[in-house]
Amino acid sequence: MDARPAGARNATMLTPPPLSLYVHMPWCVCKCPYCDFNSHPARGVPPYEAYVDALLADLDHDLPLAWRRTVHSVFFGGGTPSLFPADAIDRFLQGASARLRFAPDAEITLETNPGTVEHGRFADYRRAGVNRISLGVQSFDDGCLQRLGRIHDSGEAEAAVKLAQDAGLDNINLDLMYALPGQTPDMAVRDVERAVALAPAHISHYQLTLEPNTLFAARPPGGLPDEDQAWDMQERCQALLAEAGYAQYEVSAYARPGRQCAHNLNYWRYGDYLGIGAGAHGKLTLGAEQAILRRWKLRHPAAYMAAAGTAGAIGGEERVTPDQRPFEFMLNALRLVEGFSLDAFEARTGLGRDAIATGLAQAAGRGWLEVGGDRVRPTALGRRFTNDVIALFLHDGP
Repeated sequence: MDARPAGARNATMLTPPPLSLYVHMPWCVCKCPYCDFNSHPARGVPPYEAYVDALLADLDHDLPLAWRRTVHSVFFGGGTPSLFPADAIDRFLQGASARLRFAPDAEITLETNPGTVEHGRFADYRRAGVNRISLGVQSFDDGCLQRLGRIHDSGEAEAAVKLAQDAGLDNINLDLMYALPGQTPDMAVRDVERAVALAPAHISHYQLTLEPNTLFAARPPGGLPDEDQAWDMQERCQALLAEAGYAQYEVSAYARPGRQCAHNLNYWRYGDYLGIGAGAHGKLTLGAEQAILRRWKLRHPAAYMAAAGTAGAIGGEERVTPDQRPFEFMLNALRLVEGFSLDAFEARTGLGRDAIATGLAQAAGRGWLEVGGDRVRPTALGRRFTNDVIALFLHDGP
C-alpha cells in the first residue's frame, strides 16, 4: 500500500509563479514596543553605502535562484527604509535592474514613517523609481501614538501624506491599527475618517496584537479593548471604508479599484520572492528540481554585512515538503476575499487537489468556505474565523 498522502500520489507539475523582490532595511530611530520585526535602533548614522554594497552582493549570490525570471514588484521594508537617502535607494534599484529583468509596470514600494521623511525627499524617491509609498501612520490620535511609542504626531502624519501627493506619488498606502491601549470604538472610527479624508489609494487596517519577544508582550499596556470592543471597531471601520469606496480584498487590506498591493497579493497567492537584506526571508520555486526552497539571511546587520555575497550570510534554508505545502498555501490564500482556484493550488504546490479535499469539505460543512467548480472562497463567517479555517489544513489527507 502506498503510504504517501493522496495529494503526493497525484502530484502535478510545480509551475514557477510570479516573482517579487523583498529588500530589508534594518535600522529605525527607536524600537516600537509592539514591533516584532528585525529592526535595530540606529546608533548614529547607519552605514548606508556599505549596506547597499552588501545588498547587491547578497543579490548576486542569490541570482541563480531567479535566473531568467521577471520581477513584478519590489518592496523595501524594515526597520524604517525612509531613513535611507534617495540616492542609496536609486543605486540599489539601478544595480538590481541590471541583474534582474524588471517588468515595465513593476510596483516598487517604500515603507516610510512620518517622522523620518524630510521635505523634498519624496520627489527624490520618485525619481529613483519608487512608485508606491506605505506610510506607517498607525493612528491619528496623539495619545494613542504616544502609547504606541511612535515618534510622530497626527499633524506630521497628515503633512507627510500631502508631501507625498505633492511629489506626484498617487499610489499611497496608510497603515492604521485598532484595538489600541485606551482606544474606544468611536476613536477607531475617527482614525479611519481622517485617513479617508486624505484620499490614499490603499488603507491597511489591522488589530494590534501582543507578539512574543516584544516589550508589550513582556509588559502588556493597560486599557486594551476587549474582544467585543475590538470586533465592534472592526465592523464599524469596515463599513466606513466600504462606504468611502475602499473594497476589502484581504483580511486587513482595503483599496480603491485597481490599487491593491501587487507585492502583498503575490505573497497571499503563494508566489515567489527573493529576500535580500538582514533577516530577509525568501521563497523560491525550483522548477528543474520540482522543489520549493525557503531561505533566510542573518538577522544582525553587522554580521550580515560582513558575510554578504557568500553562503555565510544565509541564516538558514529548508525545502518545503509536500505535506507542508497545503497548510502554507492556505495560510496565505485564505486571507484573500477572492479565495483561490484549485488549478492555482495544484500549480503552486505541485499537489493534486485531493490533498485538501478533507479540509475543504469540513470547512464548507461549517459554513466557512464556498466551494463551487474550480473556485474556493471564504464566507463572511469564514473570514471572521480565518485561523480556525486554516488550522483544518495542518494535517489534511488520509
